[in-house]
Amino acid sequence: MSVSTINAGDFIAQHQQENITIIDLRTAAETESECLGNCLSLPVQELDKDSFAKTLTEAGYQQGPIYLLCQSGRRAQMAVDKLQNEADYELVIIEGGLNACKENGIRLQGSGRKVMSLERQVRIAAGFLVVLGVVLGSMLAPAFYALSAFVGAGLMFAGITDTCGMAMMLAAMPWNKASKGKKNCSI
Repeated sequence: MSVSTINAGDFIAQHQQENITIIDLRTAAETESECLGNCLSLPVQELDKDSFAKTLTEAGYQQGPIYLLCQSGRRAQMAVDKLQNEADYELVIIEGGLNACKENGIRLQGSGRKVMSLERQVRIAAGFLVVLGVVLGSMLAPAFYALSAFVGAGLMFAGITDTCGMAMMLAAMPWNKASKGKKNCSI
């Protein structure tokens, strides 16, 4: 497997000139909300060697580089890490992800449905659990402070390892799923 990166400006120029394979690694709800046209949708939390191969086969992939797209580039790197030593493809990470593409003027398609980003959902859930632990600890029993400590430890672990268990759980929630039958991002 070979891995390289491309900046958003160069990717946009290539995207406009060639028929390329792009896999959007964001949640199904995020891709339904806004995406590049003709992307394959495969959320990083569902990614493994088999799902990757199946997605490519169903799309009629023949050969050539596979561009990995997410919101900022972090999930694309996670995908590369998951596929390391598992697949023999030429993977290209789009630096800065969809955010960088938008800054460079790429046109997106969208459903008009507003979706809260997964990162924002994690911040809200973590903040809520910390406040809940403090309130319950001061009103009911000091043992509830452990909830705040647990969330803090989880955030530290997420920062150190660049994996977030809370994000993985939130990604599996019904509001982060796309409409039935939605597999590719051509709204």
